[in-house]
Amino acid sequence: MAVDSGMKIRYAELEDVPAVLDFWLLAAEGTDRRDSPDKVVALIERDPEALLLAELDGQLIGTLIAGWDGWRAHLYRLAVHPSHRRKGIATTLLAEAESRFTALGAFRADAMVLDANVSAQGAWSAAGYTPQPIWSRWVKPLK
Repeated sequence: MAVDSGMKIRYAELEDVPAVLDFWLLAAEGTDRRDSPDKVVALIERDPEALLLAELDGQLIGTLIAGWDGWRAHLYRLAVHPSHRRKGIATTLLAEAESRFTALGAFRADAMVLDANVSAQGAWSAAGYTPQPIWSRWVKPLK
């Protein structure tokens, strides 16, 4: 997968895990999640096409998890390097994910977006996503 700007979109491989975790510390919003190499490895082993990486000149500049559980299409971890934002990287990652979902038979995708992350809300809105006011996310910590 490649785009005209020299940016390349590819699926993450096991050797990418340390770089992805470092990237999320730099580029992703802060949350209460507990990232670990084991969890990212499990994601890649379970679904080798779920974690999309955007690279430019061999450097990681964007990520998106496009999770498909056979029923629903979920988007997580859309993150773009701060110095590469507003250049179409998120749009390209989302287009790749949406193509994947369509090929798998999905009819809708959903995204987890923090209420306080106003800049992310603008990006998701520009991509055609809207909040769904009739739902609330209910969570229960397991550990």
